[in-house]
Amino acid sequence: MIGRPSGLEGDDRWARAAWTYVAEARSPTLHRLIEADGAVEALRMLRAGSVRRRALELHPQARPVDLEGWEARIGELDLDGIARACDQGSLTLLVPGDVGWPTGLDRLDDPPPCVFVRGDPDLEALVERSVALVGSRAATEYGLRTAGDLADGLVTRGFTVVSGAAYGIDAAAHRAALAADGRCVAVLACGADRYYPGPHRGLIDAVARSGAVVSESPPGAAPYRWRFLARNRIIAALSSATVVVEAGLRSGSLSTAREAREHHLPVGAVPGPVSSATSAGCHALVRDTDAVLVTDAAEVAELAASMGEHLAPARDRGPSRPEDHLDEVSYRVWAAVPTRGSASTERLGVSSGVRAEALAGILAALEVDGLVVRDSGRWRKGRVGRK
Repeated sequence: MIGRPSGLEGDDRWARAAWTYVAEARSPTLHRLIEADGAVEALRMLRAGSVRRRALELHPQARPVDLEGWEARIGELDLDGIARACDQGSLTLLVPGDVGWPTGLDRLDDPPPCVFVRGDPDLEALVERSVALVGSRAATEYGLRTAGDLADGLVTRGFTVVSGAAYGIDAAAHRAALAADGRCVAVLACGADRYYPGPHRGLIDAVARSGAVVSESPPGAAPYRWRFLARNRIIAALSSATVVVEAGLRSGSLSTAREAREHHLPVGAVPGPVSSATSAGCHALVRDTDAVLVTDAAEVAELAASMGEHLAPARDRGPSRPEDHLDEVSYRVWAAVPTRGSASTERLGVSSGVRAEALAGILAALEVDGLVVRDSGRWRKGRVGRK
């Protein structure tokens, strides 16, 4: 029996909210239907029993099982109840075109019709400079520490940390960002008024106070397995870059990296011990894709920032050596000079491949710099530059 329609179904905003209950996440068919006819008319067609024909007309690849699911759920739709739950849970309903709607979601082929936000409703401003830090739930101490260091360094550079509030890397990133008085966004695979995992209730509340808790599922929605995979595209689309901190070869966090890459967003991966199965996914990203190897917050900030901004400092190679400044030919001659023992000028010419006419001048210059010493017509390295 078709459920009794709510008066809210005539409002585009709430019609979009209704579709989050009726249709499962990441539905390109629904996106095309709303784009073509609007959420209100699409819902009317569903109640009238004519939506299947229209959906197939717009998207011939639509899966019949999805359309059957819409028809099954419409009878259970309680849009007034969704509206009450938003009010009781202090959730903001954001739809495309709203101030605060994150335009990064518009790049998706299957964007959500709306999102529910607990916390700061200006999601667009919150994620303007943001990095997704994701990884394994079964993280090692190394992974947890690295996630915390990255999050701390990123928030001090003005970035928002985006993750999924799960055990392991997600929680470590959120906690470190909060400890540094930074801002976070947690994207949940259940309703934004729920807590999953349950022990992270305090963490999720803290994220909502510092930034926002976001879901594309309606209030009260359960955290089914497929919703975790769907929410990963939201994490990627909200972020300027995605960094996988630690992940096995079958880690769900690799799907977040894949979503980012498919939408031409930068991806970073943190290396780990080559013997560690929990870093094998990160190593595969670097080996098999265009993911960038990153080792600290400065390198992540450079990856996520606009071109020319937040350039990571060059690695300290230690104190310079006198031979560092030699041109290529002079270096060859200097390298050919023995450290122990000595060599004749003729032997150095053969070893370095430098003609005698040039060799004399080069050796004289090296002698002035203290890099070589002449002793009884033979040459040895001087104390300056000796390794």
